[in-house]
Amino acid sequence: MESLIALEATSVRALAPADLSGVVAIDAAIEGRSRRGYIERRLEAARREPVLHAQFAAVDERGIVGYLLARVLEGEFGRADRSLRIELVGVRADRRDRGIGTRLFDALSNWSVRHAIGAMQTQASWRDHRMLGWLDRRGFSLAPAQVLECIVDTDKWSLERDDAMGAAYADGTAPEIDFGRHDANDFERAGRGGADVRSMTGTDLDDIVAIDRRVSGRDRRDYLRSRLEEALDDSTLRVSLVAHRDGGPAGFLMARADHGDFGRTEPVAVLDTIGVDPAQGRQGVARALLTQLFANLAALCIERVETVVTPADHALAAFLHATGFKSSQRLAFVRPMDNAA
Repeated sequence: MESLIALEATSVRALAPADLSGVVAIDAAIEGRSRRGYIERRLEAARREPVLHAQFAAVDERGIVGYLLARVLEGEFGRADRSLRIELVGVRADRRDRGIGTRLFDALSNWSVRHAIGAMQTQASWRDHRMLGWLDRRGFSLAPAQVLECIVDTDKWSLERDDAMGAAYADGTAPEIDFGRHDANDFERAGRGGADVRSMTGTDLDDIVAIDRRVSGRDRRDYLRSRLEEALDDSTLRVSLVAHRDGGPAGFLMARADHGDFGRTEPVAVLDTIGVDPAQGRQGVARALLTQLFANLAALCIERVETVVTPADHALAAFLHATGFKSSQRLAFVRPMDNAA
């Protein structure tokens, strides 16, 4: 009876800026340390781009008892489908196992249906048994996508083959990467040519859109503008780069550095997308972008880079493995929304 009364006294609503302290307190109790900066940035991102975020709070007479934060994915690595990535979920210790998480997830599911979201995605460590059980009860299953990671080591990081990166989006619109060619090592080639790499600025949007269109065959200006605006809004955490070669734009890389997504407590950089103009393929552009990314991350004391690839991303997976990426201890999960109750 007590749990039923408690459940009835709880309501679910949109997360508000005033909820920050309550969310931080619950998260700190779960993780053993405060991640106020990360959570504050997630709430600010939702305020800036409300159509790309779904954030809910469960409240009772004492305040916040639970929260669920998610973000729309609509363009990472050239993907055209819209999905929803669960970034953070938590329930106050005294209210666990009383259906709070279910109510939050139901609110998120309803939001997904209204916004034509095809699937939910998330990640979890294979050691996080409580979260794995929660995802199982919500109808999630292992995703075909694989989480890859690489240690940031600027001394040992190397690339065995050059790359074109034109086929990384699995659209069939760009030349396939030939990893069987016995070309010179990229570090040797970088000394002769390479690319000039720098941080993105607002003036780079047209060049990025043009390169992306040539690679993916689609105009994704809205998605790329959104990512660029986020990079400029929080330049201390975004580490997105552009490359120029022979006096013109040659490629770009979009990444972000954070330590909060999916319950992570250690700093990690997430590589969202990388693209090289097909006309600049096999010139060391992608290698130059990753080399600069690793140098920037080392300066920020970030020790690991992470990304996600799907089975269709053959060229991208081969390129990443060649640069030293390997399978992560984190697992990717998916829940198609047409299975929602």
